[in-house]
This record gives sequence, C-alpha cells and structure tokens, in this order.
Amino acid sequence: MYYRMNIAGLDRDLPICPVTEDLYIAGFVIFGDPELTVACAKALLEKAPEYDYIITAEAKGIPLAHEMARQAGDKKYLLARKAPKLYMKDIIEYKVRSITTAREQTLYLDGADAALIQGKRILIVDDVISTGESLLALEALVEKAGGTIAGRMTILAEGDAQDREDLVYLEKLPLFNPDGTVK
Repeated sequence: MYYRMNIAGLDRDLPICPVTEDLYIAGFVIFGDPELTVACAKALLEKAPEYDYIITAEAKGIPLAHEMARQAGDKKYLLARKAPKLYMKDIIEYKVRSITTAREQTLYLDGADAALIQGKRILIVDDVISTGESLLALEALVEKAGGTIAGRMTILAEGDAQDREDLVYLEKLPLFNPDGTVK
C-alpha cells in the first residue's frame, strides 16, 4: 500500500507502514532523493524566519538541514546526535521517544555547538513532525545551551502536529487504518 502526495511540487508514493495494530503511517524518507530534498529546502526557506543557525536531529533531518544551509549560504548547521561521538566534549543531552522509534532515545549536543548556540536564534528543522517529542528534545537542547528558538519547520506535519500554530510545514500527512484508508 502506498499514499501518493505532492510535496514541494513533486509527486511521491509513500509506503504505508504499521506502527501499532491499528495505527499505520506513511513512510517519508528524503535520503537518496536529492530532487525532493532541494525542492523542500527551497520551499521551507521561503517561509523561514530570521535565524543564526539551523539545528536538526540525527538522522532523517540531516539532508534537509544540509540543503537549507547550503541554499541559504550558511557556513554551519548543527546536529543533535543519537549517540555521543569521541570528538564530543561537554555534552548536553535530552531523552526522547519518537513515534517511529520503538524505544526511548537520547539526543546529544556537542559542547562546541552548544557554545555557538548561546545567545543565538536557532531554527529547528526536521523531515516529519508527528507527536512533537523529537521537537521537544531539540527545543530543550537549544534552551539548555542558552539559545532562542527562532522557529520550528518541517516538510510534513503528521497527526496532531497539523494543529500546532508554532509549526511551519509544507504539507499535512494523514494517519492510516490497517487497510490503508485515512483515519
């Protein structure tokens, strides 16, 4: 089963995948789709507020953050990692549970990136926002580092995220029943 969407002027067929026995979602992955990544980044930048740095969570938001930063001429974007890396020092962390992840995860921000955030306007971006748990974790990391949230942007808003007034998104992504019909 697939759900056909037009996103940033491009048609894509998204596979419908089970989350629970009676909740299915359409899988949206921009990895390996540079045409879609470039188009989505351009469309989001047209709606973006002023910011100093873009931040995203590992991993699916990385191509979007990279392309948005490239198109905007930014010299750097920031990444919250799912595991600490050897090069990371003075790490800030926050625990999160996402709809697409079976267990609780922790997001980690390198102390050097946290130092850049202090006193700056930070634009949070992701590919899909649903429950808002990953978004909450990124907000907490930015606030712990002393930054200000400039805005929250995503390509697709799924479920309750569609009703958020503080979220800028390109398209609504419905939730599905096991037979592939929209909930």
